[in-house]
Amino acid sequence: MKNCEYQQIDPQALPTPTPTPPPHHGKDTEKKKEPRRPRRKWEVFPGKNRFYCDGRIIVARQSGVLPLTLGLILVTSGLFFIFDCPFLVKHLTSCIPVIGGVLFVFVLITLLQTSFTDPGILPRATPDEAADIEKQIDNTGNTSYRPPPRTKEVLINQQVVKLKYCFTCKMFRPPRTSHCSLCDNCVERFDHHCPWVGNCVGKRNYRFFYTFIVSLSFLTAFIFGCVTTHLALRAQGGKGLVFALQESPGRYPLVICFFSVWSILGLSGFHTYLVASNLTTNEDIKGSWSGKSGEDVTNPYSQKNIFINCCSVLCAPMPPSLIDRRGFLPTDESAQTGSADIELPTLAAKSEINVVGSPFALQKSPSPVETSLPAVVPTQHLSAACC
Repeated sequence: MKNCEYQQIDPQALPTPTPTPPPHHGKDTEKKKEPRRPRRKWEVFPGKNRFYCDGRIIVARQSGVLPLTLGLILVTSGLFFIFDCPFLVKHLTSCIPVIGGVLFVFVLITLLQTSFTDPGILPRATPDEAADIEKQIDNTGNTSYRPPPRTKEVLINQQVVKLKYCFTCKMFRPPRTSHCSLCDNCVERFDHHCPWVGNCVGKRNYRFFYTFIVSLSFLTAFIFGCVTTHLALRAQGGKGLVFALQESPGRYPLVICFFSVWSILGLSGFHTYLVASNLTTNEDIKGSWSGKSGEDVTNPYSQKNIFINCCSVLCAPMPPSLIDRRGFLPTDESAQTGSADIELPTLAAKSEINVVGSPFALQKSPSPVETSLPAVVPTQHLSAACC
C-alpha cells in the first residue's frame, strides 16, 4: 500500500465565488428598505396653527395683520431715528435716541414673544378618553325625553362655576377656558384672539401682550412728543409751523402717532383695569361676573386686592406648555402617517396622537381655590412641556 502524501491547500489560491445579486423588484423594494424618518407631533397637530424651526415657534394660521403691525413700528421708529433724533441731539440732549432705542427694542421683543408663544393650548382627548366621557354623560341623563347634560358645576371660592363641554376637543373645558374658532384650540384663561399680534392671547402669553401694549404706548407717546418738539423748534425761526411741517420729514411719524396713540392708550388702560380686577376680555364682554344675567355673582378669581391681582396675573410663574409639539410619534403611528404628506392641519391628523395629558381629572370637584391646569392634566405628562 502506497503512502498517501497530503499537502495543505492555500485558501487564497482558490477561486473566489461570485456572489449572486438578489432579484430586483423595482423601486418599491428600495423604498421599503429605507428607514422612515421619525415624525414629530407638531406635524400632525389637529389645530389650525403653523409651526416653524422644527416646532419651536407656533403661530396662528391666520396671521392677521401682524406684518402690518411690524411694518408700522419699524417705519415710524426708523423715520424718527433718521430725521428727528439728529436735530434733537444737537439742540436738546443725547439721551433721546437712547430712551427711544430701549423702548423700541422692548416693544419688538414683547411683540414677538406674544406672537410666537403657545398661549396655553389644551391637548385634546384621546379616543379612549372621549369614549369614556361620553359614556359618563349618557349615564347622567335620561335620554328618553331629553339629551344628556353637557355642563358640569364646580365650586371655586364658594362660587358655582359651570364647565361647558367642547365638542371639538371632546372634554369639559377647565374654568376660564374657551375654544378659539380661528385657531381651533381650547385655550386656558382665554382672553381674546388678537389679529394685531397674529395669535390667541391666553394664560401663557398674556403678560407678554400686556407689556407689549404698555411699552408701545410709551414709545408712541415718546415719539409723538419728540416730533412735536422738533417741529416747534423749527418754527421758532419766524417761518411758521406750516413751513416747518413742509421742511421736516418728521411730519410722517407725527401723523402715524397722532392717529394711533389714542387707541393704544385706551387699550392699555382697559387691560390695566382687567389686570387689576383679575378679569379677561372674554369675561368682561360676556359679563360673566357683572350680574347682567340677574344672578348675584362675584368674580371668584379676584383676590379683592389690586396689588395681589396684578402679581397673580403678571408675576406668577410661567406655566408649562401642555402640548408636546416637539415630541416624536410612536413607531407604529409614525409609519401610518409616513406614507402620506400631511398638510397642517388635516382632518386625518385629528387622531389625538399629540395629546400629552388627560383632561378628565375634572371629574372630582376642585378645591375652593382657583382651579389650575396642572390639576386637570396629570403631572407626569408635564415633563414634555416646553416653549
